[in-house]
Amino acid sequence: MAKSAEEENQQEAFGWAATDNSGILSPFNFSRRENGDDDVTLKILYCGVCHSDLHTLRNEWGFTFYPVVPGHEISGVVTKVGKNVTKFNIGDRVGVGVLVGSCKTCECCEQDLENYCPRIIFTYNSYNPDGTKNYGGYSDMIVVDQRYVLRFPDNLPLDAGAPLLCAGITVYSPMKYYGMTEAGKHLGVAGLGGLGHVAVKIGKAFGLKVTVISSSPQKESEAINRLGADSFLVSNDPAKMKVHKKSAIGTMDYIIDTVSAVHPLLPLLSLLKVNGKLVTVGLPNKPLELPVFPLVMGRKLIGGSDVGGMKETQEMLDFCAKHNITADIELIRIEEINTAMERLAKSDVRYRFVIDVANSLSQ
Repeated sequence: MAKSAEEENQQEAFGWAATDNSGILSPFNFSRRENGDDDVTLKILYCGVCHSDLHTLRNEWGFTFYPVVPGHEISGVVTKVGKNVTKFNIGDRVGVGVLVGSCKTCECCEQDLENYCPRIIFTYNSYNPDGTKNYGGYSDMIVVDQRYVLRFPDNLPLDAGAPLLCAGITVYSPMKYYGMTEAGKHLGVAGLGGLGHVAVKIGKAFGLKVTVISSSPQKESEAINRLGADSFLVSNDPAKMKVHKKSAIGTMDYIIDTVSAVHPLLPLLSLLKVNGKLVTVGLPNKPLELPVFPLVMGRKLIGGSDVGGMKETQEMLDFCAKHNITADIELIRIEEINTAMERLAKSDVRYRFVIDVANSLSQ
């Protein structure tokens, strides 16, 4: 039987997907579009496992479209380019992050802020304007418009560099926008997970004094000795909110809050100096309580941030390559992904799972 016009423009792909809110992943055959004139096709080598993947798999945010193939920390090599592609060649080392499309014409897109475009198209759990569905990086290949493909610097490894495409830009962008880059200033990093550990490294590269704020006392040694933080606070024990036996209250210029669970903001706000800034990038599945008194009495600011545009994400990759910043990863095979998700739910990872797609994904 002859293929339809739509089928002629599709190619077979293979990955792992969840089909319901149990979040259990299993092998999944699906289709991607053929490489168009403006497209780049990647062979996926590695894909990071983001906490957003877990939220989406279990429909904890309430808008998952099953079946879903997660993954938006994708690295690999170019295998095909369209005739209009000028930025990439076959064999180039590249990555794909949180978005694969936007309108290209709105104010945000014109300002290289595609991540805030009202018509943003996410890498997975989203639909294209023609109604076709997008599947993520827990798969063997992907086809993406060249605008949303990123070049990996030669000295940035594809495995430990993959999480930077979400975790890296999620902390880099607010640090740049909110002016949290002045050398010698004091940065607090709340939460020492996939985002937090990268924030520590980027903060130190900017020349900041960095204090980790965590509810896990056992992370103190690795925060200081492994990641290079200057000090450590136990966030759920007021008696231990001290640095070198001195109260940490009112000592920080900035705090970047990476915690994805529901948590109180008052202890964090109390750590800020007058004019201090608290920027939250974690996405708890329930609203947080915002105490107004400490904002008013200390002229403090609280803000948010969501990844970054394509220009800034490339800037971040280049910055990380220059400063030898990568994620600390645990490399897993695709068949280990369900166990990894259970561990991620318990924060039992140091600090990012990365799937070795090329060496473990097979039909």
